[in-house]
Amino acid sequence: MIIYTDIISGDEVLADTYNIKTVDGVLYECDCRKYLKKANEDFELEGANPSAEGGDDDAGGEGEAVMVHDIEDQFRMNWLKTEEGLKPSKDAFKSHLKTYMKKVLTKLTEKGAPQETIDEFKKGAPAAVKKILANYDNYDVLMGQSMDGDAMHILIDFREDGVTPYATLWKHGLEEMKV
Repeated sequence: MIIYTDIISGDEVLADTYNIKTVDGVLYECDCRKYLKKANEDFELEGANPSAEGGDDDAGGEGEAVMVHDIEDQFRMNWLKTEEGLKPSKDAFKSHLKTYMKKVLTKLTEKGAPQETIDEFKKGAPAAVKKILANYDNYDVLMGQSMDGDAMHILIDFREDGVTPYATLWKHGLEEMKV
């Protein structure tokens, strides 16, 4: 299995268990799925005694559930929700992308990436940025577990069917790690 980590933050953000497609030579897209997740369900230790652990059935929100994207849940991403004022404005995101592009280029150079990889990134990134910014209002924005503001922001949109969510990530902003 291959886990993809963010080249800036080191956060795990993708795995080859998803059907990953390259778009415009610089972006990866992968279909996700949404499902209902019970609140705090991944914090319950098997065999633990909730009363001994300070757990309280009333405070646990039993029965409460939230909709999550599988990629968000699997990699413990943080959703920058518009209604909570966390999603950056389009101008702020554009500024982030400029900084991010420079950092990715620096990392690629530092790591000795082949010149054709660097050229592919330089050539394809401007058009991809334009495409993303044109569609920015439709995206949900996620950040990796570390919440590193300089790292990649993962974008979630829906396919033409209006039902299937998909994630967009920067191909050159990822490092492969075999597990």
